[in-house]
Amino acid sequence: MLVAVMIRFLLVAVSFAGSLFWAEYSDAAEVKYPNLLFVLVDDLGYMDIGANNPATFYETPNIDRLANSGMRFTNGYAANPVCSPTRYSILTGKYPSRVDATNFFAGNRGGRFLPAVLNDRMPLNEWTLAEAVKASGYATFFAGKWHLGPTEEFWPEHQGFDVNAGGHRAGGPFKAGKYFSPYANPKLQDGPKGEHLTARLADEAVSFIRDHQEKPFLAYLSFYSVHTPLMAPRDLVAKYQEKAKRLGLSEAEVFGDEEQVWPNAKNRKVRTLQTHATYAAMVESMDKAVGKVLTTLDKLGLADNTIVCLTSDNGGLSTSEGSPTSNLPLRGGKGWLYEGGIREAFMIRAPSVTKPGTVCDVPVMSIDFYPTLLELCGITVGSQQQVDGESLVPLLSGAKKTKRTSLFWHYPHYSNQGGFPGGAVRSGEWKLVERYEDGRKHLYHLGDDIGETNDVADKHPDLVQRMTSDLHSWYRGVDAKFLRAKPDGPRPWVPSQ
Repeated sequence: MLVAVMIRFLLVAVSFAGSLFWAEYSDAAEVKYPNLLFVLVDDLGYMDIGANNPATFYETPNIDRLANSGMRFTNGYAANPVCSPTRYSILTGKYPSRVDATNFFAGNRGGRFLPAVLNDRMPLNEWTLAEAVKASGYATFFAGKWHLGPTEEFWPEHQGFDVNAGGHRAGGPFKAGKYFSPYANPKLQDGPKGEHLTARLADEAVSFIRDHQEKPFLAYLSFYSVHTPLMAPRDLVAKYQEKAKRLGLSEAEVFGDEEQVWPNAKNRKVRTLQTHATYAAMVESMDKAVGKVLTTLDKLGLADNTIVCLTSDNGGLSTSEGSPTSNLPLRGGKGWLYEGGIREAFMIRAPSVTKPGTVCDVPVMSIDFYPTLLELCGITVGSQQQVDGESLVPLLSGAKKTKRTSLFWHYPHYSNQGGFPGGAVRSGEWKLVERYEDGRKHLYHLGDDIGETNDVADKHPDLVQRMTSDLHSWYRGVDAKFLRAKPDGPRPWVPSQ
């Protein structure tokens, strides 16, 4: 009998070797799956956290602690420069262009041409991360911003989540007290008047974890912060007003010019210095909320069996709607295909897999979370789900490269923040940006020019041709849609077939 049990243990351990988690078994040989905590911060810029930018004006000790306890990716990307598509990619593991989810849902801004046709919901036939782990016995929880469907039938509780605290159609807390109760949120009961939404969402996550610590759980904490409206607790705002004054930043020149989108178009102003006290207070309050949840894991003795991920859905807001943060030296911000719009805070702590304080420079993307987390949990990706992402478990375990050679972006829209319709491909240190209005190409070597200020396309025509060919082949593979002509207007450029 003992020999049989040992053989069974060894066979199961081998089958889950990719995850490197110690699989514990009861007499019934049931797997003790790792817990999952996924933290998604809305609009957080790559340069907004101390782990990525020690000189940041903001204070993020808890996120920095998380980064130092796992693996921090310096080239982590969102699948799109705005929110809904990236959120789609995290939950499904696929490029959002496959389903025409290429802009924030309900976004339909026009420009010189009409934008591409937009799908504004995540269909129920997607096999989401929540559904995949729930099928293996996980309790599943969602809190915060959803923005993946216009009506209740497409909200979290119909996409695999047992509990939904605050997720609905809206992309931000735009009604009633906004970031302070009353929230006027159909999926979140109002708290005491003046209660802070960011703290409330953390409290909801803590309560769920406490109540479900005896079984595996997925806690998906999707903050509305640090999205507009720009609001934060008064004491924290005052703290950063004083900090800016003490550092001599109060009177500093904080804006420069971003390029014009089209000849004779007006330049966009872009923030060049982090000085915004209210935004800084929003960042700190969000960081404190993250700390509260991490501390709960520690106190309950769950940290050693909980995988923790943190990322953002797009770059920091630097060219519109108050332009509260600066992404420099990264160019642009939310709504732009430049690095400031798509490079993200991106970290994973997988106990017994990641060594504390490790840094990975390999380019990765939000589509990779889905297959990574399922492999770490020992769960097979379902045949019903097409996955574009690649499991990062080898990187978490010390590998130095992925199987793929390129990452791709497709944004056939005019962004609210001034970004132009376009596509991009990153191959190694090279990045090609293609404009959809006229087909212009720009080539940057990110290793030498992280700010994308030196376009070397004219110096490397063969490389431009090869990367363009790769990008256009990817367009065809995902059935990408492009700009459309206005009635009686000129026809837009379309890629070669």
